[in-house]
Amino acid sequence: MEIIANAVQTVQANQNVLFTDTVVGCSNSLLHRTGSGLVTLKGNTTTQCRARYRITFSGNIAIATGGTADPISLAIAINGEGVATSTMISTPATTGEYNNVSSSIFVDVPRGCCFEVAVKNLSTQAIDV
Repeated sequence: MEIIANAVQTVQANQNVLFTDTVVGCSNSLLHRTGSGLVTLKGNTTTQCRARYRITFSGNIAIATGGTADPISLAIAINGEGVATSTMISTPATTGEYNNVSSSIFVDVPRGCCFEVAVKNLSTQAIDV
C-alpha cells in the first residue's frame, strides 16, 4: 500500500501526520481510512508465526508559522509510541524553511494480532509537513 498527503499540513506536537490519498490500493492485511494518520497492520498468515511489513516515510518538514528555531522531529510510531530508531530530526534556521527527512523500519505483527502505525510529531511545537 502507498498512502500520501501532498498538501502542506500543520501537525501539532504529539499528533500524527494525516494521509489523504491512497496511491496503491490496500488489501485485507492493511487498513487505512482516508484522512486518518493511522494504518492498521494485520498479522494475516497461516504458515508463519508473524507477518513482516516494511514501513517507509519520506517528507519535507518545517517549523510552523509562529514557532521557534529549534530542532523538530518525526518518528514512525507503533501503537502510539514513537520508535526511537526511526526518529527523523531537522534543525531549520527559521519558520517555513523545509528540509527533507526519511526513515524506514520493519514491523513484525504476530499471527492473529493487529498493530497501528503512524508518523508522529515528536517536537515540542507544531510543524508543517
